[in-house]
Parts: sequence; structure tokens; C-alpha cells
Amino acid sequence: MPSIIQLGDIELKTPIRTMMSLGQWYHYQNNTSLSQVNPPLANTWQTLCFFGEEIASEHLIKLAKFIAEFTAQPIYVCAYQPHKSLPVALAFSIDTSHLPTKAQVRAVADALHLQGAIISQAPTLERPGLLVMDMDSTAIQIECIDEIARLADRFDEVATITAQAMAGSLSFAQSLHRRVASLEGVKLSQIQALKENLPLMPGIAVLCQSLKQHGWSLAIASGGFTWFAEALIAPLQLDAVFANTLEVANEQLTGKVLGEIVDADKKAKVLEQLAGQLSIPMAQTVAIGDGANDLVMMAKAQLGVAIHGKPKVVEQADAAICEGSLLQLLYLLGVPN
Repeated sequence: MPSIIQLGDIELKTPIRTMMSLGQWYHYQNNTSLSQVNPPLANTWQTLCFFGEEIASEHLIKLAKFIAEFTAQPIYVCAYQPHKSLPVALAFSIDTSHLPTKAQVRAVADALHLQGAIISQAPTLERPGLLVMDMDSTAIQIECIDEIARLADRFDEVATITAQAMAGSLSFAQSLHRRVASLEGVKLSQIQALKENLPLMPGIAVLCQSLKQHGWSLAIASGGFTWFAEALIAPLQLDAVFANTLEVANEQLTGKVLGEIVDADKKAKVLEQLAGQLSIPMAQTVAIGDGANDLVMMAKAQLGVAIHGKPKVVEQADAAICEGSLLQLLYLLGVPN
């Protein structure tokens, strides 16, 4: 690979992997060439990541032009692939005093059929870290309480209470107690099959396996139920689970929740306490979730990522994965340095 790449000599559809050495930083110069350089390690720089399907030289040129609208400083770019199952991504490093907004980055990425994020001092795969996950609609593809309600033919009743909570007329704890109360009498035999066949979110198992290989610890902090969260310990190699406990008597639900409710504040405390117990610095913590109940935890973590999240959550999160595999979280942790 030559030390200088002349962009004018390259077809726009040329895959990035065929023109740039993976993991090597380049200085992008006036849409005409790329020159290999040492990694831009200064603390005054931040990174913009773009990922999705196959990235070609046309994406590089369009994204560099977009970034150049915000800074007259040098732009550094790197092609990287944090996992063999993922397509190659692009990372741009620029001076922090000239940054687009998160919304602008996501908009330009969307126009190119990619996803994008601004990364500031993100945790790294090179050191042990901690990932705390929401469960329902994050680690798994369903909302367990909704599925129980469907099996018991009580979905409309539960959905009405959920809507009241989303409208702000009920707190999470109030909503949880009322929804669980509506499930009184549901037999465990009715939901056993659900517990045994939880549909994992695409990419979550491989993500957890990869993080484990890098020395990371994994936990679930969920407003859902321990009955389901504990079923994920083995397939996701979890170190801990925190969720709400359904009271059971005579092999059926009593309609009550036992113990402390795992709400937004409790999720944040779980992340902080686990980091302390495992001697993991907060700078190496990540939290992921899809709902407003995850925002406090995501704000506490060094990196909070919305996973197929509600609009409010995507807007407030540090980064968002709005489509595709959860394995893409590695794009945010595996930027070469």
C-alpha cells in the first residue's frame, strides 16, 4: 500500500478496504489525496464514526466534505473493522472546537444509508470494561409483560396502563404495579415456553462473546422480570442480572411484585455499584437501552447508546444504533488509536 493515495485516480464505487490499510490513519487533503500519518492522539480531538453497509470512496469524499463545513483544521480518517462479521467503517478525527451536532451527523449518515455517531473519549476494547444492558426490546426482541398479557388474553388492559405511564400520568413504579396486578392468576405453565424461547436481539450473543474475549463484564438491569433475565445468564455470559421479582403462589402469579423496584434510578445505581465492585473505572462503562427508563443509566455511563430507541432516547443518547445488529456497538468501542 503506498503512503499517498490519489483520490482522483480511484473509482467512486471502490470499496474502502481495497484502497486504505485497515487501522491506519490518513490525513485527508482537499479531496485529492490521503497520506498515511500517526494516530491523532491529542485530547482536543474527537471522532466521528460512520458504519452500515459496504463503504466506498464516494462515502469518504462526501463525508469529508460535510466535516470540512465545520472545521478548517486537518481532517484525519481511518478505515477499520472491529469484528470480522462487520463491514468496514470509517472514523474521522477532528478538532473538538468545530463539531457538527449529533443530529447533523445522523442526518448526513442517513442520507448515505449509513449510521453515524460522535465519539468523545469512549471506552476502549483494549482494557476491561462494563456493559449494562436493558433487557426488553434491547437484549431481547420483545416486551415480556406484553407477551404474558397476550397469552393471558389481557393485552388491552396492560396496554392501557402502559399508555398512561408514557403520557406521564403514572410513574414507572405505579405503572409496573398496576400492570402486574392485571396478571393475577396467570399460570406459570402458560409462560414457561416464553421463558425458554426468548428471542435474542440480532447480534447480541456475538457482541457479548466478543466483549468477554476482551475481558469485559456484562450485566442486565431491567424493569422487566428476574424470571426472564436469569434465563439469559448462560446464552449471554452475564455476570449479574437485576430485575423485578414476580410473586408466585400455587404455580401462578399473585399480581404482586416483591422487593425494590428496578426503575430508572436503580438502573443507574446498579451500573455505578457494579463498576465499583469489579474495580472498573467509570471511563470504561457502557449502558444501552431503548426507553426513557434507561436514560439515567445511560447518562451515568461513559457511553450511553440507544438501541432501536424511542425518538427521545435517540436524541439524548451519546450514540444510537437505529437499525441492524447490536454487534455494531463494537464500532463505537473499537476505533483504532
